[in-house]
Amino acid sequence: MGKMASIYDHGVDYSPLTRATTIPVESLKDPYLNISYVRIQWVDLVNNIKCRVFPLSYFLKLLESSRPGVGVSKASMGLVYLMVAPGFSRQGEYLYVPDLSTIRLCPYSSGEVVVFGWFNEKTPYLGIDNKLTLDVPLCSRATLQRVVKESSKAGVEYLVGFESEFILLRSTKPVVAASNHSWSATNGFSSGTVVAKTLKEIADGIQSSGIELQMYHAEGAPGQYEFVTGPLPPLEAADALIHTREIIYNTAAKYGLRATFAPRIYMDSVGSSTHTHISVHSEDNKKVPDELSSIESSFLASVLANLPALTALTLPTQASYKRVADGVWSGGTYVNWGTENREAPVRLTNATSPSSRNFEMRFVDGTANPYVALAGILGVGFAGIRDKSELKIKDCSGPKTAAQLTENERQALGITQRMSLTWEEARQNLHKNTILRDFVLGSEYMERYLAVNQVSSGFVIYSCSELDERNRPLLMHWILMVTMKWRR
Repeated sequence: MGKMASIYDHGVDYSPLTRATTIPVESLKDPYLNISYVRIQWVDLVNNIKCRVFPLSYFLKLLESSRPGVGVSKASMGLVYLMVAPGFSRQGEYLYVPDLSTIRLCPYSSGEVVVFGWFNEKTPYLGIDNKLTLDVPLCSRATLQRVVKESSKAGVEYLVGFESEFILLRSTKPVVAASNHSWSATNGFSSGTVVAKTLKEIADGIQSSGIELQMYHAEGAPGQYEFVTGPLPPLEAADALIHTREIIYNTAAKYGLRATFAPRIYMDSVGSSTHTHISVHSEDNKKVPDELSSIESSFLASVLANLPALTALTLPTQASYKRVADGVWSGGTYVNWGTENREAPVRLTNATSPSSRNFEMRFVDGTANPYVALAGILGVGFAGIRDKSELKIKDCSGPKTAAQLTENERQALGITQRMSLTWEEARQNLHKNTILRDFVLGSEYMERYLAVNQVSSGFVIYSCSELDERNRPLLMHWILMVTMKWRR
């Protein structure tokens, strides 16, 4: 078996011990780096990237204090523009504490670095275990960290890598793509063009930030491109994804372009996703070439069982469901999985290579907060491992996709559920899901998430008819709602 495995294996072999490359805090004063400002950054419940910018001198003073951190209004968690979602108060303030293991260069802004952090209460309170705590249940990074720690206690580790798909636009009114090309064609970045310069600078910026860039290429829609970054442990992977998006968005702006991660701008072409590659590891459960390990199988079984609810976290906007369709390379509308099947919501890739085998989650897009999306996927996956869930859905590896099969053929493979086909349906499925509410997110997080999600959707639809130059540019994941209105 050992010899056979070495024949099957291909691809780079990554370990759960893989770690991100970041800047030690001691290096901030290094004259070679020439750092002048520090961005303390976070991502809210509707996936807006927010920050405070501090002169380095003041940031270093903060670090010398007894509890380094900055005050952030508690209302910020429920803020959509200036609207406050139900359940949130304008009173109170959190302490946002820098996580000094996350410092990275901002290649799009000379002399700046960025750091993520944790939301804490300013004053300890009695937790559910009757012990004093500073934890904030609505901190998405902390939620993901808790899920990962629970898995780790059971000897289960994960690696996560992302594909960032986006479209470069010359104009949003009218919608004009920055280029026209076919999939992977070299004319997608012809030498000397603004697009080619933008993409090269994005690639350089990602790597100079300590994030592994595996490749980039032209995708299928007008102006569409994809950057693939290497696998990391979940929390570090989510941090790296947010930083990658900021590099893409800001570098495009530097060249007069708009980068959008909107799910689907062109209804006559493919949409944009954030394909999420997850590998599951355990020292006690070795992988073999011929079949999924027991923990991989149980992980997959639970992800599929909870998929109709997960999409409220991974496809969180009404615009997301313009991409959910059969036959458009989006993963289709049936709950199933398949070996190298890009028309399944979960693609098993490198199936016979234990060292590089992973699940590609094709039901995640750029409007999702990656911390909550990963917490949801990994949380239900681990629940399956814990409960030894049986994988009853068989491999739909083709040549027909689930949508092309007859009802009897689908039944024979155990394919009996559809994905949530609308934003409303996904929200209803999440509201009913006890694993996500009680085990993964917690009831408070779920209630507040759904409240903010509701307000953000209604506000975006309303604001689309009120656009003028004063409230532009729109946030990345709201552009699709606007462009679809402009195109009608």
